[in-house]
Amino acid sequence: MGKSTVNKHETLGLSERQVLGMYRDMLLARKIDERMWLLNRAGKIPFVISCQGHEAAQVGAAYALDKNKDFLCPYYRDMGVVIPFGMSARDLMMNAFARAEDPNSGGRQMPGHFGSKKYRILTGSSPVTTQVPHAVGIALAGRMEGKDLVVFTSFGEGSSNQGDFHEAANFASVYKLPVIFFCENNKYAISVPYSKQVAVKSVADRAAAYGIPGISVDGGDPLEVYKAMREAVERARRGEGPTLIEARCFRFTPHSSDDDDRLYRPKGEVEEDKKKDPILLFGHYLKEAGVLDELADKEIRDWIAKEVDEAMVYAENAPSAAPEDLLKHVYAE
Repeated sequence: MGKSTVNKHETLGLSERQVLGMYRDMLLARKIDERMWLLNRAGKIPFVISCQGHEAAQVGAAYALDKNKDFLCPYYRDMGVVIPFGMSARDLMMNAFARAEDPNSGGRQMPGHFGSKKYRILTGSSPVTTQVPHAVGIALAGRMEGKDLVVFTSFGEGSSNQGDFHEAANFASVYKLPVIFFCENNKYAISVPYSKQVAVKSVADRAAAYGIPGISVDGGDPLEVYKAMREAVERARRGEGPTLIEARCFRFTPHSSDDDDRLYRPKGEVEEDKKKDPILLFGHYLKEAGVLDELADKEIRDWIAKEVDEAMVYAENAPSAAPEDLLKHVYAE
């Protein structure tokens, strides 16, 4: 397939290999997530909190960071952020099955609570928004130690109403710390629609109160997210302080496997949202751009299917943590 014009990814300085990597990581996150729902409904894993519909925002953001020196303080949906930073399908399945080898927490945390010293991911906590002031703390520590690092912290739009977010944004703005506040706005704080949570049109409008840039982007387009993120990363590295980015997303699933979204979402809304599935749209873009053909797409999908199958089988058969390790890492030894 020939290329008649300069493609969007080329104007951003992204190679064909990089955009194919984005596509693969988005698809891998989706396929792991879909498998986890099946495992949950079969009674094999206890809980799923889904990334479906958020993958483009997550992967586009992660690709603008340097995984060798930047830090992640993600929230529970961010499978598409942690995969580009090094988490494998096996790592994520171990977490879902709560196995001893789970690199996130040794099987101690709920699924979707990511954490890895090796991958520079701060361990997640169940109370929402607590990761946001922690991100500011990492940025402050980096400043004090003279390190060139940027800290990425993500959260839902419901979390943008919490005091933790506002205190963190204020502190980071005053001290011009290298933090990127990344709000994945999927229109629902569990069951509460955006119109009943926030009075301003966009979460990005809140940035003005802290004297920092606020940008709202289409979270269904990984290239648009990448562009906004890259500018925010460059600004942070120059010492100019934080940026607030709102990525407008869709949530294709209930809030979690314990939620029934039919009770509060208008009938047909999810089906309408799925017409804008970011994976289908990005795949179409890559084919139009001459980067992806049917054969390459099949190879990627076959590789992902094998990865997910092998990860599931391994995790299902892996040992659980030993009962005598219950208090390990809780008290000093």
